Amino acid sequence: MSALARTVDASGLRCPLPVIHLAKAARDVEDGTVITVLATDPAARHDVPAWARMRGHALVGETSSSVDDDGVETWTLSVRICATSPENDGGPAPRRGAGPPSGASIS
Repeated sequence: MSALARTVDASGLRCPLPVIHLAKAARDVEDGTVITVLATDPAARHDVPAWARMRGHALVGETSSSVDDDGVETWTLSVRICATSPENDGGPAPRRGAGPPSGASIS
């Protein structure tokens, strides 16, 4: 595993906690770090990629890694953290299209 890697174990946590834990971890890592999220909540399969896309990060892997004796499936989702700016710090997504186009005047 790369030196720029981190794991967030969100097993047993329900939405929105896996994404909240991922966002917190993303604030503390270097650009290029891959954060692997372990999640048992099926919603994480949709929420983690959506969070990554909205923040400008890259989903680099998604697998079903195991099913325990109780039939609970664990998903492994890996996100490469891309360069951030003050508007992209792991917090709420920047608003897009929230105003007139550049150079437009309002009458």
